[in-house]
Amino acid sequence: MKALHMIAFILLVVGGLNWGLSAIGYNVIDMLLGAGSTLAQVVYILVGLSALLILVTHKSDCKTCMA
Repeated sequence: MKALHMIAFILLVVGGLNWGLSAIGYNVIDMLLGAGSTLAQVVYILVGLSALLILVTHKSDCKTCMA
């Protein structure tokens, strides 16, 4: 479960950074994988699923929330 949490967290950070950069005109995922490509869509789906996983499991995984 720890490996899944780490992968989800990394994908969530990648997605967040991409959103931040897209606000100033740079979409890194589309630049690297091609806008609208199947691989880019898979990455976006994985980032979304990661966000849902972190949202659901955050309270049990977070040491700060447990205090």
